[in-house]
Amino acid sequence: MTIDTALNISKAPIRLRDLTDEEFVDRYASDRFTAALLNKRLTYAVEHMATAFVRQAFSPIVAQWYDFSCCISGPPEMDFPVAAVSDSLLAFVGTMPDAVRNTVLEYGVENLQEGDVLIANDAYRIGGHVNDLGFIKPIFLDGHIVSFVSMRVHQLDIGGVTPGGFGAMKRNVYENGLVIPPMLLFAEGKPVRAAFSLIFENTRFGAVIAPDMFSAYSQLKFGERLVLENIEHYGREAVLGSMTYACDASAELMRDAIAGLPDGDYVGTASLDADGIDDSEEFSVKVTIRKRGTSIEADLTGTSRQARTCLNATFIDTKTAVGCALSMLLAPGIQFTSGNWRDIDVVCPPGTIASAMPPEGAVMFYWEPAGCVLGAVFKALNPLLGENAMAGDVGSTNAHNGGGLMADGTPWACIAQVGGEQGPWGATRVGDGDSYSVQMMLNCISPGFEPVEATSPVSVLANEIVPDSGGAGYHRGGAALRRESYWLADGQHYVSPLRSKDRSGFGAYGGEAGALGAVWAFPPEVADLTNRGGPVPLDSDIYRHSRPIAGMLDPETKTLGGENARYFHYGSEPAWHFPTGTVMRLVTNGGGGWGDAYTREVARVVADVRNGYVSVEGAERDYGVVIVGDPYSDPEGLQVDRELTEKLRSTGGS
Repeated sequence: MTIDTALNISKAPIRLRDLTDEEFVDRYASDRFTAALLNKRLTYAVEHMATAFVRQAFSPIVAQWYDFSCCISGPPEMDFPVAAVSDSLLAFVGTMPDAVRNTVLEYGVENLQEGDVLIANDAYRIGGHVNDLGFIKPIFLDGHIVSFVSMRVHQLDIGGVTPGGFGAMKRNVYENGLVIPPMLLFAEGKPVRAAFSLIFENTRFGAVIAPDMFSAYSQLKFGERLVLENIEHYGREAVLGSMTYACDASAELMRDAIAGLPDGDYVGTASLDADGIDDSEEFSVKVTIRKRGTSIEADLTGTSRQARTCLNATFIDTKTAVGCALSMLLAPGIQFTSGNWRDIDVVCPPGTIASAMPPEGAVMFYWEPAGCVLGAVFKALNPLLGENAMAGDVGSTNAHNGGGLMADGTPWACIAQVGGEQGPWGATRVGDGDSYSVQMMLNCISPGFEPVEATSPVSVLANEIVPDSGGAGYHRGGAALRRESYWLADGQHYVSPLRSKDRSGFGAYGGEAGALGAVWAFPPEVADLTNRGGPVPLDSDIYRHSRPIAGMLDPETKTLGGENARYFHYGSEPAWHFPTGTVMRLVTNGGGGWGDAYTREVARVVADVRNGYVSVEGAERDYGVVIVGDPYSDPEGLQVDRELTEKLRSTGGS
């Protein structure tokens, strides 16, 4: 058997564990132990690259957010299988099979030379958005490409009308930022001056981006070295065979998981509030899951038209979201490779919010509709999964982007650091939802505030959980986050809470949905921090004097929720001007609960009250647990009224 035949991705129905030792070696060019070992060594390579890169990074969105990914792919004759990915953004690593393939094929495999590094950032070619620059380095052995090592790195700014890019009002690709088609950044190991000039003449933060780009280049070379060391020690055939094996193993596990579902058609939906132009139109994602045998078709027919602003995703992002959702729900322990998608088909008509087309269908906040896709798949399949259902998360990053001039004329920017970028996840059968993560499609780390306060004119006054905001359940949903930022310089601010109408934290397996969030600005004369001697109070009267930015609020009191609540649209002002002394208060959505809340152990409910996740009133209302005492003045003195609790729980709260 030739090596090319042996390394082809197998479609044979025989299971991996049923292969004889001889058949395994014939298929993967190594024994089982060696294939597994090489798989781990490739994973080590990308994780080592990531660790080194985050340590070297200058850009805060890389160094503090981990907004990048590293991958290793197979050669063109194997159709670029992605066999190893770093622990980073799902939204990045899931798009890399298409990103590497599309970039390399468009540039031309025959045009690549040893030492070259390709770049591209066009969302319609590689997914993501223009700030996410793809770096792809071919690995040559004896004049032949044997692999690719690649990175996707968020650039702090790539031009466009909004500094940093996180503005939801951009209406086309020309406002969005610089678009880079497949081109060389390094040619035969030397920087391509024209490519660097193109980028630096279109970015506001070249001094930060430049060292990160050279650091990415050094990590690509490091990854190349590790791959070639493996080939030198184990042989080309064995290393490439291990890539095929990794993808085959993932495909088999996903196929088994799909087979466990009953055949049928299942529908789920999720929505964004508006596209920033006006609040007359919600934008919904509709997913019909058609399961037959060991295959799934995810059909997005019926999804809303593409947004008039940059709140769109491309088909590549949607394909990624479908695969991520199915992996989380059906095979959470699966290794993440391009094999995950082998038995999954995605159907999506062009020109929707999940498959936008240029030039009007601009893409910046791609993770927001992609998060809706993930949530819609969850909703479609949760009724089938019983205790394996997963509750919904915070839904939106509520991304904040601010900028302006200091009193001395120095420009400043604060990008995706003090809005509601962190928030809760939903609960599962394993336990309560975490209260301080990011939206499920991302998987970033959470930055500290000291570096932000050191580089931007802002003080973070509060970063606290909100009681009774996580969906009630046997396992409680993660609590909503309340964050308050005090602005020490005038500036223009873009805040994008995109799911304050929709309880994105839907419940699972009988759990309740999490609460809705909102955003307000308190003008300097209302916040009055200089004379108040403390933070802006939480009582309802103060909200009457606020500037509501987003949320379902009472039009008179400006408080969250209520029978008379109406939607306040984040895009009612193209940019929100905050004069010096303004305080922004942002509350995220809460995560969904899992299971019957009345079965949650009393001791866990008491602990929730003591720790501020649930109020005394909420314990009785939502969990049927009557608690006596004050959790603030005497948290250790809380007592349970056992008689009233048993009576309340036995009657189901009636």
